Amino acid sequence: MSDVAPEVQKTVLHVGCGSWRPNALHKNFQTPEWREIRLDLNPGAKPDIVASMTDMAAVATESVDAIWNSHALEHLFAHEVPLALKEFHRVLRPGGHVLLRMPDLQKVAESVLRVGPSGVAYTSPSGPITPLDMLYGHGNSIAAGEHGMQHKTGFTRDSIVALLTAAGFARARAELRSFDLWALGVK
Repeated sequence: MSDVAPEVQKTVLHVGCGSWRPNALHKNFQTPEWREIRLDLNPGAKPDIVASMTDMAAVATESVDAIWNSHALEHLFAHEVPLALKEFHRVLRPGGHVLLRMPDLQKVAESVLRVGPSGVAYTSPSGPITPLDMLYGHGNSIAAGEHGMQHKTGFTRDSIVALLTAAGFARARAELRSFDLWALGVK
């Protein structure tokens, strides 16, 4: 028997994980100290937990150290976003944090003025992305029957910080990186 205590692993809840992809987690969570639990509404994505981000009753209160939510929050209706953020707050341990990534509405609006609604704003691994894709969801995915990919709301730096604060996060901040808005809420 060893006198060395086992290393305690932190848990990141990957909310809106989609199908497994090797680099879907933010790079900060791709280290041996982190253990991923995948949560998604779609059972076809084969998550660890099938649930909506607005009702994560299957996740115990204060049971995870971090939440990663990348390009999923915008798939909710605006009135559902506060429910999801309250659920995020509930399942986080004290001092835990949520890291969010979503389209930035201001940058999308600038892109509409620059390239038009159907012009190419940038090219992603999924192909060309237009301002309409950023506003309403990736058109090719939706046309292929992935109706869950529709965007139902949007965010600016100020709006997401206000929403995180209203959900109970002690500290909240957001910044723009290219077309993405990144937000951090600390419990």
